[in-house]
Amino acid sequence: MRTLGILVIGIVIISACFAQQSLAVDDAQDAYVIGLKSYNSKDYAEALKWFRKSADQGSAQAQGFLGSMYYSGQGVPQNYEEALKWFRKAADQGDTIALMFVGLMYDNGQGVPQNYEEALKWFRKAVDQGDAIAQRFLGRMYYKGRGVPQNNEEALKWFRKAVDQGDAVAHRFLGRMYYKGQGVPQNYEEALKWYRKAADQGDAIAQRFLGFMYYEGQGVPQNYKEALKWYRKAADQGNKKAIKELQELTKMGF
Repeated sequence: MRTLGILVIGIVIISACFAQQSLAVDDAQDAYVIGLKSYNSKDYAEALKWFRKSADQGSAQAQGFLGSMYYSGQGVPQNYEEALKWFRKAADQGDTIALMFVGLMYDNGQGVPQNYEEALKWFRKAVDQGDAIAQRFLGRMYYKGRGVPQNNEEALKWFRKAVDQGDAVAHRFLGRMYYKGQGVPQNYEEALKWYRKAADQGDAIAQRFLGFMYYEGQGVPQNYKEALKWYRKAADQGNKKAIKELQELTKMGF
């Protein structure tokens, strides 16, 4: 799976009753804004300093950014345990993206022993807030039978919900299910449609599959020129299978 990018979430700051408490909240927001400007300027060390000031005063936004920076190793050595700590703090305040990341880390066993049941719990919390990525992850849990009995129909349901919000990877999963006939009758034309939607959004795996379907003439008339076009798009993004297949086609004179 490609590395997840940093997503910025809005949060309503609740005013406190006392002037001292209000001042602390304002300071937290100011520190967050300075941190965000530094982050956008790629001054990660400065961003980390200000996010930490804000996070220590309870800003869920800043806590989420700290989690992301430790998760990705931006401005600090990558540290999954520290990332999980900050994601949990933000998640405890209902931060949707943090909820999703906590689930992801349990799913992958990053900073914590792998635990599919725990991952499922956190994904559901994010899904309850309508998060498309969490819907896709929940679909994948049903698709692979992680923490729940394998269920293609349930997987399809959640992939469709994520697709309705424009999630590119969920488009690709729908393509795969139609290609293999999982939870739906096998249908290459329908598979091609969903792979194309994902490919048009830059999903390298979908681009490679699209190239394969054009090469084989599955769901579409065989077209080597079109196949090469999509293999190249996937290869340009570093997809190893596409690179290998493109090299083989070049040897064959295509």
